[in-house]
Amino acid sequence: MLRLPFVDKAHLPAAVAAVRKALVEHGVVALPTETFYGLAVAPGDEVAVDRIFALKGRSAGKELPVAGASLAQLSGLVSVPEAWRERLEAVWPAPVTVVLPVLVPLAAGSTTLAVRVPDHPLLRALLAAVGPLTATSANLSGGRAPTRAEEVADNLGHGLALLLGGGDTPGGAPSTVVDLTGGHPRLLRRGAWTPPPEWDVRGA
Repeated sequence: MLRLPFVDKAHLPAAVAAVRKALVEHGVVALPTETFYGLAVAPGDEVAVDRIFALKGRSAGKELPVAGASLAQLSGLVSVPEAWRERLEAVWPAPVTVVLPVLVPLAAGSTTLAVRVPDHPLLRALLAAVGPLTATSANLSGGRAPTRAEEVADNLGHGLALLLGGGDTPGGAPSTVVDLTGGHPRLLRRGAWTPPPEWDVRGA
């Protein structure tokens, strides 16, 4: 496992090069987000996605959530209703994940995908350079989501191609998840972000 610092802009060029190399080799990357450390691969790479499931000890099923640098970048993966574009542009980046219909087939073959724009400037700069990546928590299935690179290395280092050490992450509540695929937005998971009243989210 290669380990690189990922704390300021000076670390970005080396991180981008290392992530690109890992993606070509179907490797799993661990990196910091605005909440916890996550596991990142190209969402359409079936080999790499299967490696994440095996590493976490989790059975394959739904698509892994995906993080992008911007709504525009994510629009290449999901269909964003025009009525929601302005609202999402207004709140992202933020710890809110939305479920939308997929535009292109992905690893698990699902018709929907959970996406977000993380509130982590350095991570967004990385995503802008390498493209959208999965962002599932870097823990064993059922375990606590890690906030320290050392936890990730101890528990999952044997299966990682690359660990970007970004220091301790804030932790706290996970991202809020809202389903936008139906006729009315539905709250799937309460988290760090509260939907505004104008979203009219059921279950909020």
